Amino acid sequence: MDFVIITGDSKGLGESAAKRWMEEGAGVIGISRTFNKSLEKTASDRNVSYHHYECDLTDEAETNNTLAAVHNFLQRENVDSLTVINNAGMVEPIEQVGRLDIPSVDRHVRLNVSVPILLSNYMLGLSNEWEVPLTLVNITSGAAEKTIEGWSVYSAGKAAINRFTAVTAKEQEGNGHTIFAFSPGVMDTSMQEEIRSASKESFADVEKFRELKEKGQLTSPDRVADVLKKLLAHESIQNGEVYKLYDYIDKY
Repeated sequence: MDFVIITGDSKGLGESAAKRWMEEGAGVIGISRTFNKSLEKTASDRNVSYHHYECDLTDEAETNNTLAAVHNFLQRENVDSLTVINNAGMVEPIEQVGRLDIPSVDRHVRLNVSVPILLSNYMLGLSNEWEVPLTLVNITSGAAEKTIEGWSVYSAGKAAINRFTAVTAKEQEGNGHTIFAFSPGVMDTSMQEEIRSASKESFADVEKFRELKEKGQLTSPDRVADVLKKLLAHESIQNGEVYKLYDYIDKY
């Protein structure tokens, strides 16, 4: 069976991706702090496997235990291929440097940078050991390439993920894996709600994001997940590159 591991699967893009992959018959392994009953129903309706692991990925011990549990589950299954979507993330702290809350920075770097690296490392090791192809999708952001006041931590983290993706892809040349980053643009998610609630003192561009919502210019997570799935199905992926939603949304 083809299995896809999705972090942050309880809502937003993670939830939509889980449903989209189930529609294609893949078994889904979700890792998030909360359980989404609608995913269980989708799995039942589609007669596919769905396993959820409740985990606070900012907690090192919980993360390690969850990785071990996922490993134990997969080694009992007939795994034909693995897909990992490193989707879980946070935008906080939205604040000017000099006023950053240190514990918030630590949690942010843990979730947005360390966890994708650790999960990629773990699953690549298993894929190479089991000789099964891995598709690794690291969710990134256009913020990685822009200077946005108030987003120093978020932008730095996504830039780090882009570089990690490129290096990993180069190291894995010839192993039959697909490794790339995907920038989903501005989606209508709870993260956007957090962004719109920021003060102008902390985030100079907050009004632009409020206008996007008011004008209905946010992309739905379902649409983004559909484009990502079709991108993988129809495009010849260049490993290590960043693929952007807006380059393909009109095509698919």
